[in-house]
Amino acid sequence: MKAVSTIEGRAIPLGLKNVDTDVIIPAHWLKTISREGLGKGAFETIRAAPGNPFDVEDFANAPILIAGDNFGCGSSREHAAWAMLDMGLTAVIAPSFSDIFAGNAFKNGILAVELPQEQVDRLLEVAKDQPVTIDLENQVVTTPFQDRFEFEIDPFRKRCLLEGLDEIGLTLGSESAITTHEHMRQGSMPWLDKPKRREAA
Repeated sequence: MKAVSTIEGRAIPLGLKNVDTDVIIPAHWLKTISREGLGKGAFETIRAAPGNPFDVEDFANAPILIAGDNFGCGSSREHAAWAMLDMGLTAVIAPSFSDIFAGNAFKNGILAVELPQEQVDRLLEVAKDQPVTIDLENQVVTTPFQDRFEFEIDPFRKRCLLEGLDEIGLTLGSESAITTHEHMRQGSMPWLDKPKRREAA
């Protein structure tokens, strides 16, 4: 997982409430177990509508999405996070998130920033023609107009995102302790190991 620290650039001002996972990535894209190529199907129904923000050239390759309340609701599908990453998004700002989506986003290196509605409304306005900066280390979202919005994040999730640690990375960080434990256990509880096959007489 790539480390996340400062995310700066244009932010897609979507602003819609209750964007569920079927909108983020429709069900007919779920036949694959690959993370690659899902960006083409991300927000497919919204992108089909004329004048949608995803079609604006200025927002091409934007790393941030600004959404409305209850983002990522609906069914649990990790493909939603995969699709967003594949289209280049590494952060979402919204007043609230579905718990399952927020968990999937975190596990895949997407920063979910929760801010009050009035601050999100301000960012939606600024994002129309200006960049937005998210500083994870200092837990603040800023704009060129000196807006400064602080946000909360679980300390464990913050550490994992800053260091680029997923479950495998966290486990490997304890590799020496795991090895030490295994050697100790082999000496004190040998019966837990698979017995060797008796050699034929």
